[in-house]
Amino acid sequence: MKVSALVCAHNEAAQLGECVASLRGFDQIVVVADRCTDATVEIARRAGAVVVEGAFDLESHRKEAGFAACAGEWVLEIDADERVSPELTAEIRAAVATAQGDWFKVPIDNYVGATLVRHGWGGSFGSTLGARLARRGFKHWKLERVHPGVKFDGVSAGVLTCAIQHYVDEDLSDMVQRLNRYSLLRGLDLADRGEPGELWDNVFRGFRRFWKCYFDRKGRVDGDLGFAISLMAGLYPLLSHLKAKEILQQRAAAGARAAAE
Repeated sequence: MKVSALVCAHNEAAQLGECVASLRGFDQIVVVADRCTDATVEIARRAGAVVVEGAFDLESHRKEAGFAACAGEWVLEIDADERVSPELTAEIRAAVATAQGDWFKVPIDNYVGATLVRHGWGGSFGSTLGARLARRGFKHWKLERVHPGVKFDGVSAGVLTCAIQHYVDEDLSDMVQRLNRYSLLRGLDLADRGEPGELWDNVFRGFRRFWKCYFDRKGRVDGDLGFAISLMAGLYPLLSHLKAKEILQQRAAAGARAAAE
């Protein structure tokens, strides 16, 4: 069974070299370079990767373009800030050779700086388990900019043991910047649908997400970082809602100015 590794990247020159080096145990590496202005494309080509260049407004479009370029029967999805160990590579090889299903979930170890943070992830702000390994053609994405919903054909093949190493944030400042980025993209998705939601619904949703991440998912075990992650997960729906309303107001104002001219 041939396995392709797929990386979708936007200006990831600082991370991509180590990422693709960790993928050399696979039959093919595909890098989708989305509007890159740094050395991302050059690094990918030097590593022998198939490079797909383009401008993609939606994450789902990037994924679809990448899967279309993959030659392997199975595809492993990796982000530029993630690494795949030799042990995980060997487990993937063995798993696809005897798979009784069409997609596997893979554990994810999330690092903030050099600290492994095991608890509290969730609420669209991080995950400790993801369906990253699938047969080509068996995975489909919703039309969204960030963390698009996924639908699978076929049946689950199980859960692997070895984890992807995810260097998600450098520090708390990086975490806050990621929250700002994610909530803006989510706000654009909501504005495009004309469905920003209601303020207090999102306040309560944010509180529930914080509670779930901090208490149910044991974010409290990881101290300050666990609290910060839970807080970011709780703020995400509220900020997305407020930004969607702001975007809709800005679009309405721009439309009124255009009509007046």
